[in-house]
Amino acid sequence: MKRNKDIYENVLDLVGDTPMVKLHRITNDFKGTFYAKLESFNPGQSAKDRIALYIIENAEKKGLIKPGDTIVETTSGNTGFSLAMISLVKGYKCIVAVSDKSSQNKIDTLKAVGAEVHVCPANVPADDPRSYYETAKRIHKETPNSIYINQYFNELNIEAHYQSTGREIWEQTKGKVTHVVVASGTGGTISGIGRFLKEKNSNIKILGVDAIGSIIKKYHETGKFDESEIAPYKIEGLGKNLVPGATDFSVVDVYEKVSDKDSALKTRELVQKEGLFCGYTSGAVMQATEQYAEKGFFNENSVVVVVLPDSGIRYMDKVYSDSWMKENGFLD
Repeated sequence: MKRNKDIYENVLDLVGDTPMVKLHRITNDFKGTFYAKLESFNPGQSAKDRIALYIIENAEKKGLIKPGDTIVETTSGNTGFSLAMISLVKGYKCIVAVSDKSSQNKIDTLKAVGAEVHVCPANVPADDPRSYYETAKRIHKETPNSIYINQYFNELNIEAHYQSTGREIWEQTKGKVTHVVVASGTGGTISGIGRFLKEKNSNIKILGVDAIGSIIKKYHETGKFDESEIAPYKIEGLGKNLVPGATDFSVVDVYEKVSDKDSALKTRELVQKEGLFCGYTSGAVMQATEQYAEKGFFNENSVVVVVLPDSGIRYMDKVYSDSWMKENGFLD
């Protein structure tokens, strides 16, 4: 059923049930069949609509928040937009702390939907008072009648995707899915999808995507936090310099690291070959998919779902900007 035949009460009723499309040219040389789960079709144009709505509605049911109260969060941009959009509809105030790695486009968009934005340095330790983690915590403590979403350590982050995204992938592929490639930042998306699908079929492989400069892949493999892994990188909403409590590492089979340059170029290739105007993290997911294919993870019978988390509209001044690409050495 095409949902656009119906009339909805408000924009929040459009969260979830995103479409899936078959990929053709960009996966032409890979073994298997590939589908893209298009999270940009959420009203806030990213997968973060799911967790934002789920966590806020849970708080409402518990009486933890009422109209006029303030929602505070740490975000790379997309969660903040989702929270701001929901706040507008439900009558809350919204304050977000973002890293200076977030595009100006994202920051301007957050302000446009009414969020109060605090920009924090990206390349500082997570426990540094200047980090966006600590800034959000401080704002929450200083703001009466506020709640802190805390997506990096909130079990509801996982539950939101268990209840929706995982189920949708299972139903849309009619249970034939064999592999899912998912970016791992807070870990809610990959963990929720992984838990649901592993319960349905333990043979389904959950393939994570991490960034060069992040600690997640090595932590998954060794259980150790290695500070020497931490280095600056450009990709937003992917990887971490801390161990996020909202990641269930037990449901992830393996992680693949991707570079800033390869991911940026793959983002552009995705729109050029498939007409899918997606964000930088989506390019990272496609790049990881290619690397997994080259390593022999897929065969002719594989049914691979690639989760593309957001829209390209928030990256016009980054990966879709020739000058930005040249400044970073990504284009000749």
